[in-house]
Amino acid sequence: MNYIKLIYLSVFCGIISILSFFNIVYSYYLNLYLNLNTYLYTFLVSIVLTLIFYISKNNDEKKTTIYVKALTILLGYFLLPLIITIPFYFSIYNLTFINSYFEAISGFTSTGFTIFDNINHIDQSLILWRSSSQWVGGLYFLFSIIVLIDIFDHSFKKSLTNFISFNKAETLKQSLKIFLLYSLITLGIFIILNIFEIRMFNSLNLAMTFVSSGGFIPSNNLSNILINDPQIIITSLLMLTSFFSIFLLYNLIFTKNHNMNFFNEDIHLAFYFLTLLFIFFVFLNFDKNFSELFLSLASSISNIGISLDNNSKNLSFVFLILVIIGGSFFSTSSGITFLKIYSLCKYSINEILSYSRPKNIYINKHLFSKESFKLNEIYKYFLAVIIFVISMFFLTFLLTLSGIEFENSFKLSILTLMNTVNSSAYGVGEFNFYDLHYFTKYYLIIFMIIGRIELLTLLIIFKKFFFKN
Repeated sequence: MNYIKLIYLSVFCGIISILSFFNIVYSYYLNLYLNLNTYLYTFLVSIVLTLIFYISKNNDEKKTTIYVKALTILLGYFLLPLIITIPFYFSIYNLTFINSYFEAISGFTSTGFTIFDNINHIDQSLILWRSSSQWVGGLYFLFSIIVLIDIFDHSFKKSLTNFISFNKAETLKQSLKIFLLYSLITLGIFIILNIFEIRMFNSLNLAMTFVSSGGFIPSNNLSNILINDPQIIITSLLMLTSFFSIFLLYNLIFTKNHNMNFFNEDIHLAFYFLTLLFIFFVFLNFDKNFSELFLSLASSISNIGISLDNNSKNLSFVFLILVIIGGSFFSTSSGITFLKIYSLCKYSINEILSYSRPKNIYINKHLFSKESFKLNEIYKYFLAVIIFVISMFFLTFLLTLSGIEFENSFKLSILTLMNTVNSSAYGVGEFNFYDLHYFTKYYLIIFMIIGRIELLTLLIIFKKFFFKN
C-alpha cells in the first residue's frame, strides 16, 4: 500500500499510544482508578494499529499524488478520533457512541464543543485526555499543511522553504521541525503559566489548549483559573502562539540573512494585531476593563474562543468577524487567514482603480515583499471565501431545520467552520450540545472536519473520484 498513507497514520497512532500511556502513569500516580482501564484499551488499540500500519507500508519511491495525500488526511480525521473516543465511551459517565465521538472530533479538530455540562465533576485523567486530543489534533493539522503544501500557493511555500517541491526527505525534515517546535512551545507555555502561579494541572491543560488553538479548559469557567489581571494578561499573550506562525521564533534565530520571505506573513499579522489592539483600547473599551477585553481579542484572532464570563455581548459580532479572519497560515488557528483577505482586498481595490484611472500603474504586492500577487493565487483565495460563505449558509440552514433559532444557528455555523469554541464572547456560551439530535451532531462533526481540511481538499478528492481523467 502507499507509503505516505500508512506511515502518516502509523506515526499518529503511535503518538496517541504515548499520550494514553502518559494518562495511565498519571492515573496511577494520583490514584485515579475510575477510568484507568479505558486508557489501557486505548494504548493497546493504538499500539497495535501503529505496528500494523508501519509493517504494511510500501517503500515505493514513486511520487505520491496529491489525491492520495488529501485522502490520507481526510481518513485520519475520521479514524484517529475513533481511537480517542475509547476513553469517553468506556468511562463511568455512560456516554453514547455519538456523544463520545462528538467529543473526540471536537477535541481533535481543536474546536472545543463539549457534551459535558459540568467539567468540575469529571475525573482529572479524562480532563487531561480531552486536552491531549486537542494537542495531537493541532499537531496533525500542522503536519497536514506540509503534506498538502502543493494545494496551496507558491508564496506560502516560500515562507517555509526554498525547495520547489517536497520529497520524502524534505517532508520528514519539516515534520520533525514542527514536532520539536510544537513540543517546545507547549513546554514554554506550561512553564510560564506556572511562574504566574496558575495551578500545575491547569497550566498543563491550558498549554495544550493554547498551542493547538483548542477550546477545552479544565474547569467550567475560565474565571476559576485566572484570578488576577497579570494572569489574564499573560494568558492572552500566550494565546498568540497559535496566531503567529509556528516557525516565527525559529526563523528569527536560525534564518540566514533574515530573508523577508520567511517573515512576510508575520509582519502583516503584527501590524494587524497592533491596529486591533489600538482600536479596542481606544474605542471599544466600554466597561473600562481592558484585560478581559484583551483576552477575548487574543482568543478570537487565534481561534481559541475561550473567554471570561463577564464579556460584553455587544461586541459578539466583532469577535465573530475576527474569528473568520483568523491568523497565520502556518499555525494551528483556523479562519480564512489574514494574508488571504488582505491580498484579495488589495487586488480588488487596485483592479477598480485601474479602470477609473487607467493611466496609473497599480502594483499588486505585499507591503513587505518584492513579489507581486499571482493571478492563480488570487483565484484560490477567492474560492476559499466563496466556499466558506456557501458552507456557512448551508450549515445554518441545517441547524435551523434542527430547531435551533436562527441567530444561534448562524453563530454556531461560523464557530464550527472556524473550529472555535462557543463562549460568552459570541453570545452562545450556555449552548447545550448534549441534548442535540444525533443527526445534528453528525452535521457538526462533518463540518468541524471540513473547517479543518478546507473544502478545497474535498474538491480535489471529488474531482479525482468523479472525473478520473
